[in-house]
Amino acid sequence: MKIQIVRPQYVDFIPRELDEGILYISTKFKTASHLCCCGCGTKIVTPLMPTEFSLKEIGGAVSLFPSIGNWNFPCQSHYWIKGGRVIVAPPMTQNEILRGRQYDDAQKAAYFSIPRVPWWAQFAAAIKAWLGIS
Repeated sequence: MKIQIVRPQYVDFIPRELDEGILYISTKFKTASHLCCCGCGTKIVTPLMPTEFSLKEIGGAVSLFPSIGNWNFPCQSHYWIKGGRVIVAPPMTQNEILRGRQYDDAQKAAYFSIPRVPWWAQFAAAIKAWLGIS
């Protein structure tokens, strides 16, 4: 892997041109972007959402979860960003990639199928419970 260290840079907007070794993080738009760590120059976009990627920063070093698998790009690189370090992950077969995508799709479907109760309905239920009204 050409890039071995990644450092965070917080921005409002992801710049058009990215520098190697920088993870651009926009909390406003809940996304992080960087140039592929293999050195191919591909711009990698990681949405920061419960159903996509999570970001952790400890002492100025960032970690992204899950691993970054660039299956749609010619380089096919696969790596982790943990504690600001790039860790090469083992390659995956097409079957493993497919199973991973199916798992991700199932997780997203489960997350978005959770019924969302409006705040006012929750409040009304709490008042009814407090008053002993069914």
